[in-house]
Amino acid sequence: MSAERRLFFALSLPAKLQKHVIQWRADNFPAETGRPVAAANLHITLAFLGEISAIKEAALTRVAGRIQGQKFSLQLDDIGHWPGSGVVWIGTKRAPNALLQLASVLRSHAARNGCHQSTLPFHPHVSLYRSATRPVAIPPATPGWPLEATEFSLYESLFERGRTRYRCLQSWPLGETSSA
Repeated sequence: MSAERRLFFALSLPAKLQKHVIQWRADNFPAETGRPVAAANLHITLAFLGEISAIKEAALTRVAGRIQGQKFSLQLDDIGHWPGSGVVWIGTKRAPNALLQLASVLRSHAARNGCHQSTLPFHPHVSLYRSATRPVAIPPATPGWPLEATEFSLYESLFERGRTRYRCLQSWPLGETSSA
């Protein structure tokens, strides 16, 4: 029996943007807001796979390598709090079609490979806090940081020494945008 790993496909945030987000979060939220997400763990999940076997991982890795997604840009210009899941997040008000298509393809292939997919609509976001179950004062706006997506990656979620960290296993480039 092979060991299962907790995996997901995501877009990473560049180190410089991670620093800006972390500083903005510190300036705009009190320490008791919730459990802050580590800078290195900031990402936009495209498809959560859950605990999967090496066989499913190999199948989904092959599929990811065949995806012909396009590069895209988005603005991190939205913010909110989901009290039920305890997540404070930043996201985008206008998700680019290329982002929605990439997430849809990855989620579809994940479902076909037996990975449960949420029935909720895809809402691209970066989690800032977890365990934020009490009311949170949300700032009126985010700085509207741009994010250039040039690749997507497969990550493993690891729990070590009382902390969650994400390890990038493999990345795939996104192609040039088509001219209209």
